[in-house]
Amino acid sequence: MTTTRSRHRLAITGLLGPFIVLFTLAMVLPLVYAIYESVTGIQRSGAFGQGGSSPVFVGLDNYITALGASAFVASLGRVLLFAVVQVPVMIILATALALLLDAASAWGVRFFRSAYFLPYGVPGVIASILWGFLYTPGLSPLVNFGSALGLDLDFLGGGSILWSIANIVTWQYAGYNMLVIVAQLKSIDADLFEAASIDGANAWQVITRIKLPLIRPAIVLTTVFTIIGTIQLFAEPLVLKPLSSAITSSFTPNLSAYNEAFANNNYNLAAAESVLLALVACAFSFGFLKLVTRGGSPS
Repeated sequence: MTTTRSRHRLAITGLLGPFIVLFTLAMVLPLVYAIYESVTGIQRSGAFGQGGSSPVFVGLDNYITALGASAFVASLGRVLLFAVVQVPVMIILATALALLLDAASAWGVRFFRSAYFLPYGVPGVIASILWGFLYTPGLSPLVNFGSALGLDLDFLGGGSILWSIANIVTWQYAGYNMLVIVAQLKSIDADLFEAASIDGANAWQVITRIKLPLIRPAIVLTTVFTIIGTIQLFAEPLVLKPLSSAITSSFTPNLSAYNEAFANNNYNLAAAESVLLALVACAFSFGFLKLVTRGGSPS
């Protein structure tokens, strides 16, 4: 019995060991170091700091500085507004595409599934460059077409740039979320549909009373992923920044932290902003999970 237990423990250690090591190196240690950096500062000695520098504990000073900066607080509000609009649009679109593919005839399913998923294979930087051309006056066929119709389209203006970025994000990730939901749809027992057909249920009733309730776990999962990704918005505004004066160095919290670290060399403040952003992402993700699991499990 003891030998068997030892073998089981050894097998579990062998299976989980590599994951635990990689998770610690890639996730836990960087997080701990970021928290350490966020509560420390740099103390310089000598004239003009020529005597050297050393880290000192400053407590919550970096967090107070970050929350006291109107630009950073405004960037938090901006991504939250972005999330309130973009997350529902993303999930509704992905769910609608998944349901359409599930109801489509066999000959077109593979083609459209690949076509919808293809943008996810384009790196975010490349996708932003591609859409940047489509947004830039003088280069964009969309702007030229709008001008021919008498419309003054300004995709890079202050009032529209946030939603232009939302379009890029939705275009890129809707297909990925769709594929997750399609996988859940394919796991539904076909006997349920046959029974519903015998009972006289129409297509809309099948969707609302069978498919949507049974794919709820996939919808919850993709929503959480979308919330986290939306709050961490970075690559798209960074790439579009040279094209639009509306995108400042603190347009999003991630962009603000990046600017503080690599433009202002203030790594401690950047770490504090990053930790605050992580706390916001956790709060909204777990808040959403708490909301949808109230009264029972999403599965």
